[in-house]
Amino acid sequence: MSLTLAIVGRPNVGKSTLFNRLAGRKLALVDDTPGVTRDRRPGDARLVDLRFTMIDTAGLEVAGPDTLEGRMRAQTEAAIDEADGALFLIDAKAGLTPADELLADILRKRGKPVVLVANKAEAKGAESGMLDAWRLGLGEPCPVSAEHGGGMLDLRDAIVEAFGEERCFPSSDSAFAEAVTDVDVPTPADGADENDEGPEYDETKPLRVAIVGRPNAGKSTLINQFLGQDRLLTGPEAGITRDSIAVDFDWKGRKIKLFDTAGLRRKARVQEKLEKLSVADALRAIRFAEVVVVVLDSTIPFEKQDLQIADLIVREGRAPVIAFNKWDLIDNRQEKLAELREMTDRLLPQIRGIRAVTVAGQTGEGLERLMENIALVHRVWNKRISTAKLNRWLDHVVGHHPPPAVSGRRLKLKYMTQIKARPPGFMISCTRPDAVPESYTRYLINSLRADFEMPGVPLRVVYRSGDNPYAPKDGKPRRPSLMPKKSAMRSKNAGSGKSKPAKPKPAKKRG
Repeated sequence: MSLTLAIVGRPNVGKSTLFNRLAGRKLALVDDTPGVTRDRRPGDARLVDLRFTMIDTAGLEVAGPDTLEGRMRAQTEAAIDEADGALFLIDAKAGLTPADELLADILRKRGKPVVLVANKAEAKGAESGMLDAWRLGLGEPCPVSAEHGGGMLDLRDAIVEAFGEERCFPSSDSAFAEAVTDVDVPTPADGADENDEGPEYDETKPLRVAIVGRPNAGKSTLINQFLGQDRLLTGPEAGITRDSIAVDFDWKGRKIKLFDTAGLRRKARVQEKLEKLSVADALRAIRFAEVVVVVLDSTIPFEKQDLQIADLIVREGRAPVIAFNKWDLIDNRQEKLAELREMTDRLLPQIRGIRAVTVAGQTGEGLERLMENIALVHRVWNKRISTAKLNRWLDHVVGHHPPPAVSGRRLKLKYMTQIKARPPGFMISCTRPDAVPESYTRYLINSLRADFEMPGVPLRVVYRSGDNPYAPKDGKPRRPSLMPKKSAMRSKNAGSGKSKPAKPKPAKKRG
């Protein structure tokens, strides 16, 4: 069983910096502003030869349960209860504060092992803060510098001493047995399939889903309803989520990894450095995901920012699904549903047939239909079509609507094949690729969606010219002809004496 440690402390003591140091990557947002981290974020830590799971938490503040700081404190306490122990960070430069003493009392009541870590130990005057840390009664503080990586060996020894070598380093035999149990042994196939449509879609494969949208659209509430617990911080305030938090979810035996992202505002309104970091983290989650759910507010749908987010997802090649949230606030549902369908087809013509579901994050209405559409659009996103079917289809659509003539010359589409999936991409051999109009490409893409049942996913079509048999190969010049040129023959005959050159005319005499 893996060891799980929660990184706790008051705001701005360097918890997220230590989290990134142990993870070896910049996963958590780091800024000089106190209270950057709000949700608890899990991650895999590597400390020399020690491997364990860590949880980054929000800074502990004394506040009422109805406030944002109070809800952040509840998330921190939930992380402490979930973990096997804690790494308690204090600021050695600033010394102890009442918040540090309050958190020490909370950790003592839990009765779990605690490693006291004195961060920022490289600063001038940090020795007094380390000596003052003995008053907490949690043992000897371990001096580290999360920013510069100092004291990591001492931190490793302190963790091993607090939890024991048997817990920190499980026996290799049991670890090997668990690894063998988790591996699926493949069985030999009876026969090879000769069609080139690729392997069949695996419905048990894990799926990565990102939840995006404008601020206060209900993204975190939707994920909490999926999980059946208050895993993510929610509230009436806009812009609560800052980090892109990944949570695991099981749906009908299939593992789903949900990514909660920060609200995406218009680019002109994003001025602060912290919000820019949050937006960049959300964009990375979109690129990492396979299916992206765009959460829209049913009361005010299809704002300009909603359309820009949907267009971004299509340009990134992800499989989009629209979730009209807060459906429980709508009175005339049939009339509103017809309006939403008309607006979807009119405002998103670049992704015809996009799947849209009405949901309610507060009550859980429509979540099952949303997951069904996510699985369906992921299947279409992985679809492959054989080359024979594509060429028969190409002959049909070109015969029905041939490409236009450009500069008086007719374009000729020779053959077609699928070169990739996720999203589906197709290559068409053409006489003049640069001359194909954009309108004819849209005609081919819309016909592909309709004839091969691929609605609601981005499709890519590229053109390539055929090889010229008369062009030089490998950059080498063509072999010179054995017959001499006519100009050379004329010059040769001129010097052979066969034709006498004309005599110069005598100069005229001047009278």
